[in-house]
Amino acid sequence: MTPTRSSRRGARERILRAAVRRIASEGIDEVRIARIAMDAGVSSALVHYHFDTREALLAEALDYSYTHAGDARISSGELPAASHAERLQSMIDQCLPSDESLREDWVLWVELWLRAVRHPELRPVAEELYARLSSWFAGEIRAGIKDGEFERCDPDDVADRVLALIDGFGVRTLIGDSQMPLERARRAVASLLARDLGLGERLVPAQASEPAPSAAAAAPRPVRTAPSI
Repeated sequence: MTPTRSSRRGARERILRAAVRRIASEGIDEVRIARIAMDAGVSSALVHYHFDTREALLAEALDYSYTHAGDARISSGELPAASHAERLQSMIDQCLPSDESLREDWVLWVELWLRAVRHPELRPVAEELYARLSSWFAGEIRAGIKDGEFERCDPDDVADRVLALIDGFGVRTLIGDSQMPLERARRAVASLLARDLGLGERLVPAQASEPAPSAAAAAPRPVRTAPSI
């Protein structure tokens, strides 16, 4: 019986879910296609059919993890009636390794960084992902300036600095640096962003800066499609 388009799509998603878990726990270089196939309940041949190279598998797994980690934090398609500063705080929280899903996401990010250094064909994947994230932050900053909540600044420049801060503080949190626990990383990124926006030392009041138990307070991370490599 010929597999239906739906069953092929389901198999591909199972492969990606299995790949995310394996890459996060073992690293891309240690991952065996046979293990991914076993975890996904498919044949090794089917994995090879969907992904010609490890680089292609990493790019697609990162895209899958990135998109679904963001989706898991959004309970509706509408943004809440919150200030732009509160939305930016939620966005920062979504970009730091603050729970198991985001830690898994971060491990794939680190794999991408290392792999892109040695494999030029992966650099467009990293570039596009950073461009989307930068645009996401810049858009919220631009909206805050328009509404008079923030001082005038270069939103693109500030967004790139925010991402650099998230990368630097986030990787130290990820590796368990005792000098950089998650809460210190959150405060540091938010404080430096607040200064850029003319808000003083705090992006939001202390109580409002606590991570919200509900995903509804967060602006959705942009959905991206990994470039073909």
